[in-house]
Amino acid sequence: MARGSAADSYTARLRKAVHRARIALRKSGVDYFRGDGSDWIALAGLLLTVPAFTWGTIVMPVWVSPAALVLPIVAGGLLLRPASLLGLYAAAAGALIVESVVLGPYTQGPARVTPGIVLTVAACGLFGLLIAQFRARVGVPWRRGGTMLFDLRERIRVQSALPRLPKGWHREMSLRPAGGQSFSGDFVVAARTNGGRTLEVVLTDVSGKGMDAGSRALLLSGAFGGLLGSLPPHGFLPAANGYLLRQDWDEGFATSIHLVLDLDSGDYELLSAGHLPALQLHAGSGRWEEMDAEGPLLGVYDGAQFDPVKGNLRPGDVLMIFTDGLVEASGRDISEGIDRLTGEADRYVAAGFEGAAWHLIEAVAKDVNDDRALLLLCREA
Repeated sequence: MARGSAADSYTARLRKAVHRARIALRKSGVDYFRGDGSDWIALAGLLLTVPAFTWGTIVMPVWVSPAALVLPIVAGGLLLRPASLLGLYAAAAGALIVESVVLGPYTQGPARVTPGIVLTVAACGLFGLLIAQFRARVGVPWRRGGTMLFDLRERIRVQSALPRLPKGWHREMSLRPAGGQSFSGDFVVAARTNGGRTLEVVLTDVSGKGMDAGSRALLLSGAFGGLLGSLPPHGFLPAANGYLLRQDWDEGFATSIHLVLDLDSGDYELLSAGHLPALQLHAGSGRWEEMDAEGPLLGVYDGAQFDPVKGNLRPGDVLMIFTDGLVEASGRDISEGIDRLTGEADRYVAAGFEGAAWHLIEAVAKDVNDDRALLLLCREA
């Protein structure tokens, strides 16, 4: 009985030890791929490939070239920290020396260690070390960098989502970054305030375009999203202007247009900070009217005033708000771009504007190297 108890106790201890080892290994792997842990797992794996490639080169030099050592070096540049990378480079250098000694001088036949192979391996090692040092300086490992950029892009997309509107209203937005990139200097923040009766939408165009403006657009979209609905409508642009001034950016200006729409009556106010006018389609006449509010750029000077323009959306009317990427082009007046945009929009008057935002950008500014954003608000007849 005592012997059986001792065996059971030993088995239990062994199981606990194995379980602890599995948990520790799993935690190390998770921490590594999150960028929080040591890189010893990757270093150990890559160090094991070096003698494997060396053995293959010695045994089958025709099939396994000495240049195959480039593979662990490239992988190390992506996976390892600079200090660990130097250890891998030392192992690769030792492997080249062993291969050169065993295979003999490169002048005596093919598939040997030549000066060109040594230079290739050394060049790859240099580039890998530069990448590792840059990654260490930024503080974001490559395996988390892509995830972080994806998260940032999704945050901008979620913040730019328009809220649901009551029956009788249709809204849609399309945003196209410059050069097909994932980040844009144009963004939208929107909220329903006043108990859901009022829709407030802010379309902003940050100076610059694409990736250059994406980081500032992310910061501003978060700040503007916090301000929207927390201040009276006429207090939003002055507060946004003060926020930009406090950032003290070299390219610290932006244009913005703020729509305050009463969803019951259709009455609205537009406040602009150096932005292009909005366009309203009057269903009765079938004509587009420019709704141009007065106000300076955001982030230029303190104490700026923003004077609103008022309007009303009747059943069948459409309000279109956009950024300059849709209508501005070198050698062409902005008014010509607006005429082209309204001409394309007239095609959707009879059939309705469902899905029109994306198609309008395709029609008037498909290949423009600038950020483009278009917002449509329709009051159904």
